Amino acid sequence: MVVLSVFLFVLGTLAASAQDARGPVTNLPLPRYVSMKAAEGNVRRGPSLTHRIDWVFKRRGMPLQITAEYGNWRKVQDRDGAGGWVHYALLSGVRTVLIESEMLPVYASPDPTAQISAQFESGVVARLGSCSLDWCQISAGGYRGWARKSSLWGVDPSEIRE
Repeated sequence: MVVLSVFLFVLGTLAASAQDARGPVTNLPLPRYVSMKAAEGNVRRGPSLTHRIDWVFKRRGMPLQITAEYGNWRKVQDRDGAGGWVHYALLSGVRTVLIESEMLPVYASPDPTAQISAQFESGVVARLGSCSLDWCQISAGGYRGWARKSSLWGVDPSEIRE
């Protein structure tokens, strides 16, 4: 019985620490979302200028997920899981999302019966506002409104923003 209790305690502690992971440099949650501040950003194989550049992100505002930190470097990945190490100066805390649905309706309020104020094409980068459990307020191209969170990449399903 004692062994079972110890096992359950350790299992619970590991699960809690996995959910509460913090970056060793910033003490911010990992993983977390950010966006590209720069118009171009080298993505390197490791966290230094001596590591090879695997490719270049070329889309300002693109949402990225930070999965690790090392000094001034952040390990990021995009919607497709492609990524590498990027210098922190190329990233912004401004939250954006990527539209993942074809012609996503954006509503005047977080209600599917509300008036549609715009439709965004798949691949559009939108600025992220507040989010409830199922809806997020987004804006792009001078249009704003509410979209279903399940059609957006760059926000966690359980994330609430005010």
